[in-house]
Amino acid sequence: MLSDVFYWLLNMSITGIFTGIIILLLRQIKRIPRRICHILWILPFLRLVLPFGLSHRYSIMNLLSKLSTRTKIVHLTPPDASFNVSMTNHMGFADSYFPIVHKTNLLEDVFDITSLIWVIIAVSALLTVFVLYFITKSEVKDARHLRDNIYTSDKLLSPAIFGIFRPRIILPEYMSEANTEFVLLHEKTHLKRGDNLFRIIAIIICCFHWFNPFIWLFLKLYLEDMELSCDELVLQKCGQDKKKEYAAALIECEENKMLFASAFGGAKIRIRIKNILSYKKLTLFSGLCFLALIIAIAATLLTNAV
Repeated sequence: MLSDVFYWLLNMSITGIFTGIIILLLRQIKRIPRRICHILWILPFLRLVLPFGLSHRYSIMNLLSKLSTRTKIVHLTPPDASFNVSMTNHMGFADSYFPIVHKTNLLEDVFDITSLIWVIIAVSALLTVFVLYFITKSEVKDARHLRDNIYTSDKLLSPAIFGIFRPRIILPEYMSEANTEFVLLHEKTHLKRGDNLFRIIAIIICCFHWFNPFIWLFLKLYLEDMELSCDELVLQKCGQDKKKEYAAALIECEENKMLFASAFGGAKIRIRIKNILSYKKLTLFSGLCFLALIIAIAATLLTNAV
C-alpha cells in the first residue's frame, strides 16, 4: 500500500515539475503583474496533491504524452462516460494499477525500500516544520500589545504576522510612525488573503515532495511573488503617487526572511523596490484579460491528456 502511494506521488511530482516550469516561463513576461503570478503558482501545488483530473483534448499534458513514450493515461471512468477522470502515469513501471503490479520483482523491491525511506524523511520534515513553527511563535509571546491585533517587539528586525487562526501583526520597536501606515496596509493585505495559512500548506506539500529539487525552487518563487503581489495590492489602495514613500518604508525594514511569518521584508529588497517603482494600476480591460488568461492556463494545466 505504501509503495503504491509513493508510486503515484512520484508521478504527481513529475506533473508538478512540468506545470511549475510553465508558470516559471510565464513569470518571465514582465507585463504579467506579480499578483497574477502569485495566483498561477497555485496550479503546480494543486498538481502535487491531486492524483487525478479530467481528460481534455486541450490539456498541455497531451504534448507531454507525445514527447514521452513512457507516459500513459490511466482512465478511472468508463469510455462512454460524459466526462473522463484519469491519472497520469509518467514512469511506466507498472503493468496494472489498482493495486499496482510492477513489471519486475526488482522494481517492486526498489519501491518497497524507497517508499519507506520517503515516508521516514517526510514525517521527519513535517515534525521539524511544526517544532520550528512553535519555537518561532514562542519567541514573540511577550510582545507588547498596542491595539486590536497589533503588537510591538524588540526581537524583530522586520514587521511580520504570526499565527494562522488568531494572527497577530508584530512591529519592531524601531519602526517610525511615518512608515507604520504602509506597513499595516501590507500586513493587513496578507491577513485578508490568508497568506500565512497558504504558506504553511505550501511548505507541508513540499515536505511530502522533499526529494524533488524543483519543488523547493517553486516554493521560493511562490513566497517571493506572495510579497511582490502584496506590494502591488497596497499600491492599488494607496495610489501610485505613494510609490516612493512605500519604497522608503521598505528600506527602513531590514531584509529578514521568515519561514512561517508573512514578513514585510520577506523578499529581496532590490526586487521589491524595482517592482514598486514600476507598478502600474490595472485597467478594467487588462484585469479581464488577465482573468481570462488565468482560466485558460488553469484549464490546460489542471487537465490530463485524452
